[in-house]
Formats: sequence, C-alpha cells, structure tokens
Amino acid sequence: MKKKLVALAIMAVFGSAAQAQSVQELQQALIQAQKAAAEAQKAAQQAQDALMQIQQATAEARQKVAEAEKIKGEVSQNAGEGLVYKHGDDSVRLYGLIDLSMSNKSNADKAGSTQKDMSVAWFSGNRWGIEGEHGLKGTDGLKAIFKLESEYELPTGSMDTPGVLFNRDAWLGVESESLGKLTFGRQNTLAREFSKIYGDPYGSAGVTLEEGGYTNNNDFKQLIFYSGSATGTRYDKGIVWKKKIGEFVAGVGYQVGGNPGDNSTGTTKAVGVAYNGGMTNVSAFYNTANVNGYTHTSYSLGGNVTVGMVRLNAGYFNYTADQPLALGNRSDKAYTVSARFAPGGAFDYELGWQTMNATNAAVNGSHYVLNAFANTGNATATATGKRKTWYGSVFYHFDKRTELYLAFDRLSTDGTYLAAQANGFTSQNELAAGMRFKF
Repeated sequence: MKKKLVALAIMAVFGSAAQAQSVQELQQALIQAQKAAAEAQKAAQQAQDALMQIQQATAEARQKVAEAEKIKGEVSQNAGEGLVYKHGDDSVRLYGLIDLSMSNKSNADKAGSTQKDMSVAWFSGNRWGIEGEHGLKGTDGLKAIFKLESEYELPTGSMDTPGVLFNRDAWLGVESESLGKLTFGRQNTLAREFSKIYGDPYGSAGVTLEEGGYTNNNDFKQLIFYSGSATGTRYDKGIVWKKKIGEFVAGVGYQVGGNPGDNSTGTTKAVGVAYNGGMTNVSAFYNTANVNGYTHTSYSLGGNVTVGMVRLNAGYFNYTADQPLALGNRSDKAYTVSARFAPGGAFDYELGWQTMNATNAAVNGSHYVLNAFANTGNATATATGKRKTWYGSVFYHFDKRTELYLAFDRLSTDGTYLAAQANGFTSQNELAAGMRFKF
C-alpha cells in the first residue's frame, strides 16, 4: 500500500512538471509531491496499525467466546425427572414429590371413633432432594455420587423427623460399570431394595441400583419392617454395594454400630441377589441385626411375572428375634400376593393381600405387637396371632407428573395379636383419595 501511494504522488509531480512554465514552478511542484508522499506514507502506517488492532480485538473476542462455551452447562427438565444441570461429566438434579391425601379411618382412637382428616401422605412421603455425580478423570469411568433427601408433612409443613433435615437420604459414594455402586451414609436398607419388587404392586418390576421402597402411611405398609435394620427401615451409618452382572443384581449391606468398646451392638449385615428376566423377576435377601444386644434375623424370597397387561407379585418372609430369656424368642412367617392391571390409557388398578403370622411376639406397654427389628429388651409380655390386610387402589394419570388416586385397606387381627394402628381393636378400615405431583 505504501508503494502505491508513493507512486501516485510521483505521477502527480510529473503531471505538474509537464505543465510548469519555469524551473521555479518545477521545484515548487517537486516539494509539494514530496510532502504529499510523506503524508501518504503516514496514512498508510496508521491504516496498518488500525488493521492490527482489529485483528487483535477479534482474536480476543473469539477466545472469550470459547471460554464462555467451555464453562457453559446444559439445563433441562424432563417430565417427572426434576430440574437437571449438566456440564461435561458433572450433573446435579433437584427433584421432589408432593402427595396430598384426604382419608377416612375407623377405630382411629381407643374409643373407636371415626376420623376424617387431611392425613400424612398415603402412598409416598412428601419429599425434596438433591443428587449429583462428578466424573473422575483417569479412572476408567469412575464417578463420585451423592444424594440428600428430606421428607416433610404436607398438611402442616412439619419435618417428618423433627430436627433431622435429610432424614430419608444423606450419603456419598462412587460408581462405575466395573465397580458397581458403593455408598456411605444414611440410606435404604439393602433388604428393602431387594424385596420391593414383590412387597407391593407399586414399585419397579426389577431390582435396580436406584433406591425405592414400599408405600408410605397405611395398614399394608407393615411388611417393610421385615426388611429392617438396627435403626428402622433405613441404615444410619450404612455402607451399601450393589452391582448389575448381566441380568443379575448382587448386593451387600453393612451398618456401622460405632459404640466405644463394642463393635457388634447396632450393626446390621445383609446380602441380596436378584434376577431381572424382564417378564419374570425374582429376588431374595438374608438380613441380620444386633438391636440393643438382641439378634434379629430375616430372610425373604419373592418375585413377579408380567402377563399382558397384568403384573402378579408374590413373596415370603421369615423372621426371628431374640427376646428376654423369660419370654423366649419370636418367630414370624409372612406372605403377600398382589397384582397390578394396566390396560393402557390413563387408568391402572392394584389389588393386594398380606398376612403376618406372629408366634410369641413381644408387645409394648399397651399390648401392641412390636414391629420387626424393634428393640425387645424391655418387653415383659408376648402375643401370638395373625395380622391380615386387604388393599386396593385406582390411579388416574394426567401425565407423567400428575395423578389422582382412590385407595382402601382393611386390617384384621386374631388371637392375642393387637396392632397399634387399630388402637386396641381387632380391625380397621381406611379409605383415601389423593393427588400426587412430581417435580
């Protein structure tokens, strides 16, 4: 560009020289040409400097865009799956479930009164939670995982467990295809994870690595206690490993007691195995716990089969518990059969039956039979009898996130077996209507 400007200046000089009438005019024209050439060279340098500044600014802008794209994540919300933020190998999910129930219950107190109420959730504990994962570089697919989940009561907004924020889950772990899933902290017992596929008709058909369970607050929930631990149906200070091996799932659970000088009291040990065959699924567990120095043991076998639009579930539980020497030990045998009919469209239907046959079961001060894996150390009396429950439900699904339900159950006991839920009576009827919403 400089050469072109200089050439133009020289041509202008020659043009002027051609018209000059004297040497003086020629010299004056030459001076003007030299001045014009200098100004042209200066302008060319300024243009080149401006071009370099533009190129530098463009490069800096592209770098900033690249950096912004590098840190940018993806936010998505699929129906019923919560709000998910993903960035590379990292993800965090915020989720929840709200269950509103209106219920009618007979023998709701010791006077035999009927109670009509906005009750604690019938099917699913109201909850919100956060879970996530972080890919660990150079580990052949290993990732760090966590889950924090809290339960509350919709009618009052109260914590389900006063003073405990993450009463459902509070754990940290690692997971990979070769290792499986290994988690540490408060979480479901291993036994309930392997019995959920036949404990009632509302869970998944196959055993998965994800947590599940039984329905929430009703008279047919009680089978879940045979899948318990030293701290109820969840582990405090639990360690759980689960892994898929083809169509099989294997699992081991251990609960740390943590008592100074005593490495046994408060511990729970469990193993489980399952076969997910698609149409047919089978699972079993063995479970033992030291509850205040007394040994409690349960084992179970069950499964389900899907034929067309119907899924049939059945299972067996065996439970024994050490009790004070003067009482002797407890022995239970329990059975369950249930079905789910899903003809397509918005409706599905469930029906189930269960019986819990207890022999020499410790009772509390009100003579109500203690739940399986409860502390029997202070018991002074026992009872023998059967606890039987029929139940059913109808669901109407607006979509994957919102549904309505109508449900009922009937509890009855015989012998000297009295259930705390029936307040000293030998039967109780419950009816509930509700709405569930997932986010």
